[in-house]
Amino acid sequence: MEAPDARAYRSYADLAAAQRRGRDYEIHVERRPASAVAVLAPHGGRIEDGTSEIARAIAGDEFNLYLLEGQRPSLNYRALHLTSHCFDEPECLELIAGCEVVLAVHGCGGPDPHALLGGLDLRLRDRIAVALGAESLVAHTGGHRFPAVHPHNICNRGARGRGVQLEITHPLRRSREAVRLARAVRAALQEEAAALGAVAALSAG
Repeated sequence: MEAPDARAYRSYADLAAAQRRGRDYEIHVERRPASAVAVLAPHGGRIEDGTSEIARAIAGDEFNLYLLEGQRPSLNYRALHLTSHCFDEPECLELIAGCEVVLAVHGCGGPDPHALLGGLDLRLRDRIAVALGAESLVAHTGGHRFPAVHPHNICNRGARGRGVQLEITHPLRRSREAVRLARAVRAALQEEAAALGAVAALSAG
């Protein structure tokens, strides 16, 4: 039987009606109540390979983590890729509603080992780009096809209404450099979380 075409999905409800959780895909949520940072891989597992592993490495034991992972034997992208501005899975929305910092990790095509950054949180986007550059990794903040500026893009649906989308080409996410990428992004998120904490402390004082 031919897999449904995920391009027809307009919501998670459409995906859930066509695919079976526990068989075709699974959702994993790791909550860190003390953290205001969430790292997402909405196309994890076999949908965009390598993104779950990178998201886990970025989140570590410190940040909230959300994964929707394809586990079909084949055609995961075709059957399970719910586009980011239609991604409204309830557990994900519940998690990020209380998070001020949201990073969504994606995989994309391309022959070169590049990271493409988008989203409405321009300050964090640029902070991550600088951190990646310090690791000698190529990061583009514009001039690519993934600007992620739609307000309903899942990266922009956190507490502040803005976040960052990180698209990683296959040569990068399946190379040894992926470890350095995760380390650099994690450090940038730690800096952002510390800055937010300092602002909150000043406001409270």
